[in-house]
Amino acid sequence: MGGVRPAARRRAAVVAALMLAAFTFNTAENLPVGLLSLMAADLRVPLGAVGMLVTGYGLTVAVVSLPAARITRSMPRRYLLTALLGLLAAASWVSALGGVSYGLLLAARVVTALAQASFWVVMGPVAVGLFPPERRGRVMGLLSVGGSLATVLGVPAGTWLGGHGGWRAPFVVLGALALVALVVIAALLPASRPEESHAAYGADPDRRRFLVVVASTALSVTGVFAGFTYVVAFLDEVSGFGKDAVGGVLFAFGAAALAGVALTGPLLDRFPRATLTVPVATQAAAMLGLCAAGSSQVATVALCMLLGASVAPVFMATQSQVLRVAPGRTESALAANSAAYNVGVAVGSLLGGALLPVVGVRGAFLAGGLLTAGALTLLVRPQPRASSAAVRTPVVPAE
Repeated sequence: MGGVRPAARRRAAVVAALMLAAFTFNTAENLPVGLLSLMAADLRVPLGAVGMLVTGYGLTVAVVSLPAARITRSMPRRYLLTALLGLLAAASWVSALGGVSYGLLLAARVVTALAQASFWVVMGPVAVGLFPPERRGRVMGLLSVGGSLATVLGVPAGTWLGGHGGWRAPFVVLGALALVALVVIAALLPASRPEESHAAYGADPDRRRFLVVVASTALSVTGVFAGFTYVVAFLDEVSGFGKDAVGGVLFAFGAAALAGVALTGPLLDRFPRATLTVPVATQAAAMLGLCAAGSSQVATVALCMLLGASVAPVFMATQSQVLRVAPGRTESALAANSAAYNVGVAVGSLLGGALLPVVGVRGAFLAGGLLTAGALTLLVRPQPRASSAAVRTPVVPAE
């Protein structure tokens, strides 16, 4: 960032700390799902109230992402990130307090969501600003691996730890992980202002393409969550998996998601459009395939893995595309894409829930596949170019 990039080891350490922070935030967001029964029993609240700790979290991120980007756009990123990670650590430890009330736990979740909304907006520009512009995609791929590990490792490990040490124990660990990331970033990230980095602006501004990418995010995420929110019911009612087998199928989904991110990340710079279009296409195929062939357990496992390998790369690729085509400051553009993602999660879940009593869980996957196909149509439709006249900062040559 700024005129001189830090040494290679320093850059690598900062990226590793950002990956750890992404892992911690993603795990914190979804951890109550695995601890639902334990938390409800201990707090003496209905399961739906604990579920609101996740739903409300996502809605908070969706609502505050854009305002947070505007409020913090001039703050030096080292100070901003250390403050956000400090909030994550403090909120995690408050959540782990003995005798914590539901109200205080909900407040801690809101604080964590507010911190995450700002974190996702600045994480990408900070990381890619440490490297030459032609490495943007590869750096975004690494950050996505950190986030994806939360699904494969973070939430399952937190669920196991909660089952053996009480549901508060995982929150203690999350606070410690946040503190580690905070220390590394506070010590090694330069304190230059965000507008001094080449990552503050799109590499190839194009307002129309930006709108297409954000709309594709909203449609594809709405589509996948319309069906996948109810995947446990699908595996039981349609595919006939027993309770003991469901966890294995979901693990296969998560492992495929991690593999998809790891394989797609290095290709983002060379094939920016294909690395978004292809996973959207395979996501649509997987959703529609589950609707058509979900009664076969072999086909279901294969299609769930295809879905996992598609879903995670889609958001990574949209974030990388937004960094490329942002018509103004990348923080605001990334905030818009993050808001579209979180709105898609909420709307998709609500849509699937509304469809269940009408067309059943198969119908929810069908609707999700059709929405994803709509995103694909947007992406492959020829678009006349309309470049933005955004102000660009000079690109700093590599070391």
